[in-house]
Amino acid sequence: MKRLFWTTLPLACALALLPVGAAQAADSGNIGMGPRVGLTSNPDQVMVGWHYSAGQIAPHVRFQPNVEAGFGDDVTLVELNADFHYRFQESWDVWNPYAGAGLGYAMAFVDKGEDSNDVQVHLIGGVEKGIKSGAFFVETKIGLSDWTPDWKILVGWTFGRH
Repeated sequence: MKRLFWTTLPLACALALLPVGAAQAADSGNIGMGPRVGLTSNPDQVMVGWHYSAGQIAPHVRFQPNVEAGFGDDVTLVELNADFHYRFQESWDVWNPYAGAGLGYAMAFVDKGEDSNDVQVHLIGGVEKGIKSGAFFVETKIGLSDWTPDWKILVGWTFGRH
């Protein structure tokens, strides 16, 4: 399991940092990267992570892959996610709601138990506000798979341009 983790993690990080060709258009939305932190339920954990905002790949649709790690409840959970957000407004300088979904791969390292992994699906909702240095957001995720927390609440910052 640990061998799979250490071979999968560099590949996932490299893929997350590749620019999306369509996102390089003139009005591509916020492009950048940054931290995310939050809390999860079932398992009850503190979560930290990093995301890359690849900008818009279609009108109002953004691709935002991320890596998240949760600690607590006798398990360490590492997730590699490919998230898509639909932004409801064009403007970046106002609070902008978004909704989306994501696919991911979760690796669970269980204390005094058997490690596991699983493909995961989650629904996303949040609000975001563009600022000079990028964007600030508050987001919730609802997990629909095994080894995906039932829900997450997190905040994040994207350093980049819009």
